[in-house]
Amino acid sequence: EVTTRWLAAALELACTELPRPVRSSVPVNVTVPATDPNTAVALVLESGATTAKVKIGDHDESEEEDLERVRAVRETLGPNGHLRVDVNASWDVETAIRRLEGLAEYDLQYVEQPVATLAEMKQLRDSIPIPLAADELVRQSPHPLRVIEEGAADVLILKVQPMGGVSRVLDLANRSTIPVVISSALETSVGMYGGLLAASLLDELPYACGLGTVALIEGDPTLQPLVPVDGWLEVRRPEPDPELLRRW
Repeated sequence: EVTTRWLAAALELACTELPRPVRSSVPVNVTVPATDPNTAVALVLESGATTAKVKIGDHDESEEEDLERVRAVRETLGPNGHLRVDVNASWDVETAIRRLEGLAEYDLQYVEQPVATLAEMKQLRDSIPIPLAADELVRQSPHPLRVIEEGAADVLILKVQPMGGVSRVLDLANRSTIPVVISSALETSVGMYGGLLAASLLDELPYACGLGTVALIEGDPTLQPLVPVDGWLEVRRPEPDPELLRRW
């Protein structure tokens, strides 16, 4: 089922007539992986973005290391910047409550998938004031809007490739009663255009998108990769270059 959705997204992008973009650019966050505070600061400064997503909860990282990274990013963004964290469903509810209480002072925009199950997300949402974003519970579910029906999330993360294409993501976004954030699944620029197009077609973009990830991969098969400038990504469809395709 997973590969079927990716294939559907690829075929839609390659073989169908797509709608024209509405926006000429979309805001994106800078992604800060599980790294040391100095590297985290450098990534935020180099990006020019006013929104950062910090990965925390990695089993190889200590709680103090997570805290230092979040603190460093908040200080770099300043009080007007937006800070979100992504836990990749690695906590239980008790851990999530304790850890998020410790992070509350850093004014989190939302926390992405802190726990794994629908019941845990609902329990956590009833226990803390920080908004919760659902990712894995959306893209891995046969019923991606169930998190809304069950009152288990404040924000919906939608990813074009794992969810079957631009048209399906736009349909889900139109049916969602909570804000959506279009994010990537670490595609090259060729696939990234799907997410970028979907974001450009949304009626509202209350949050920066998670589409600024092309720079995280070692190589890209286009001569002009979709890399953000000062936190904005131009909506354009890059062509793959034959030599770069062979290389990568």
